Amino acid sequence: MAEIFISYARPDEPRASRVADVLRADGYRVWRDDELPAHRAYVEVIEERLKSANAVIVLWSAEATKSEWVRAEADAARHLGTLVQGTLDGGMPPLPFNQIQCADLNGWEGDVDTPGWRKLLASVHSLAPVVKEAPAGRARRRQVCVCVLPFQNMSGDAEQEYFSDGISEDITTDLSKISALAVIARNTAFTFKGQSVDICDLAKKLGVSHVLEGSVRKAGGRVRINAQLIDGDSGDHLWAERYDRDLEDIFAIQDEISKAIVHALKIKLLPEEEKALEQRGTTNVEAYKLYLLARQYWMTGNHGDLRREERVMRICGRAVEIDPYYAQAWALLAMAQSSLRYGYGRNVDDGFAAAHTAIAIDPNIAEAHLPMVRRLQSRQLDEAARTELETALRLGPDSWEVNKEAGRFYLLQRDVEAATRCYEKAVELMESDFHAWAMLSTCYLAVGDKKKLRETAAMMVSESEKAVQQDPSNGAALGILAGGHALLGDEERAREWIDRALLVDPDNLNMRYNFACVLSGSLSDAEGAIKMLETTLSLAGAHQVRIADTDTDLDPIRADPRFQKMIAAAKKRHGIEDVEPQPAQAAE
Repeated sequence: MAEIFISYARPDEPRASRVADVLRADGYRVWRDDELPAHRAYVEVIEERLKSANAVIVLWSAEATKSEWVRAEADAARHLGTLVQGTLDGGMPPLPFNQIQCADLNGWEGDVDTPGWRKLLASVHSLAPVVKEAPAGRARRRQVCVCVLPFQNMSGDAEQEYFSDGISEDITTDLSKISALAVIARNTAFTFKGQSVDICDLAKKLGVSHVLEGSVRKAGGRVRINAQLIDGDSGDHLWAERYDRDLEDIFAIQDEISKAIVHALKIKLLPEEEKALEQRGTTNVEAYKLYLLARQYWMTGNHGDLRREERVMRICGRAVEIDPYYAQAWALLAMAQSSLRYGYGRNVDDGFAAAHTAIAIDPNIAEAHLPMVRRLQSRQLDEAARTELETALRLGPDSWEVNKEAGRFYLLQRDVEAATRCYEKAVELMESDFHAWAMLSTCYLAVGDKKKLRETAAMMVSESEKAVQQDPSNGAALGILAGGHALLGDEERAREWIDRALLVDPDNLNMRYNFACVLSGSLSDAEGAIKMLETTLSLAGAHQVRIADTDTDLDPIRADPRFQKMIAAAKKRHGIEDVEPQPAQAAE
């Protein structure tokens, strides 16, 4: 029988007891500190129970936040990978736990059908798949868990890849809304893209019970989708269907696939889950296609080439013209505008209006808060920016964009510990993001974690190599490829890639800045770094200047009078006040 440890503050004991009672009724063995034996040391028993628990439920409240015991138990569970969080008063957990999802149990009286309880129980299920003793004569059932493999693009046009990928992601998102169903993360599933896999081997490797695979063929106004749900143990097809419809039916097809899977797995949907499956950001197929295309450019485009932002803005602008109530498209438009304004210093709208439009349509859209973080930071209102960022993290703890922006924010504050956690989450969500790997390497370099630094540098090289193979002119990938080789100690290859990248994309300021960091840090070439920054800082936007003013990679040249003169001139040009660099905070 699976064992659950409950951590709570003493004033919250009545509610902790209620949680324990409901879990026991569901078949769990539950331990609280009211069961401490009289003959053993408190600390010894707590440590033993924490290590043996399948899941550790931490019940946060204002009192729990103040408790050193609760914090210590939560931290131990976080490191063991068994942490499940609930808030009893609606408040956010303290740092660093506010970056992990938290079920809302505010006002909970023991009703097992409330969204907050179902969310908490789903997390417990994922950590402790067998939750009940089976009745006599019946076998135990393991937790149903599905992996949605990327649907194959059968359109005969590589440019249509965004559409098949988007459908795969949407089906993954739909199934994730079902509390009785565990779903493998998109990033994990997409590591198998383009591979020929043995379904039973894959299911065993991922620990899933079922695998969904399929293909998409889009031609003109028609779409054909094949999908099949396969049993991970036997390899048998539980369900298969082919949909040959007008493109206008794409949303109905996605709904039918999700509901067919639910039916095949004999899962009962709650009324609100059935409603959630039918909710779409838009009902307009053309707007939907444009959004998927823009998001593909946003995720895979040349980071540092402002044409990425301009392209996303044009496409999203057209999407919201078609459907003015498409919140996701408004949010992506806002992020692209914000990046172009604050990342490149272009005189465009900073995304504030588009972000507020997105929030007015959908108050739960986390990414729409990110442009406001940038705006507040640009006005040196760091505490207000932090509050906005915390809202984004609360709404979207599993958002790639939110975690990446949080990493940027904390690194700018030289809070390396917090930045490290956010970038670790970002690469977990989007393994192909070579830029996030590079930023994570900066964090490990700052605290001297050589083992993790080498592992991260290897990922910088492998993921940026893939990007260069797809687009040999991708200056951002070329730059990070050079940085990865430098971190791995291969100076010759690093300089070869630097030279090649400067020939291919000489105007990419983001890339040139990254080279300055590589030259300053990994290659110990102060002269080369200063020379690279002469061009970069004279043209850089305010955001890039602020980064240079605190970047740990540039610490080796920070005392150089030439660097000080350049950074002072750049700050004066943008009206940036002097801020004394703080020592980097060590990561765990």
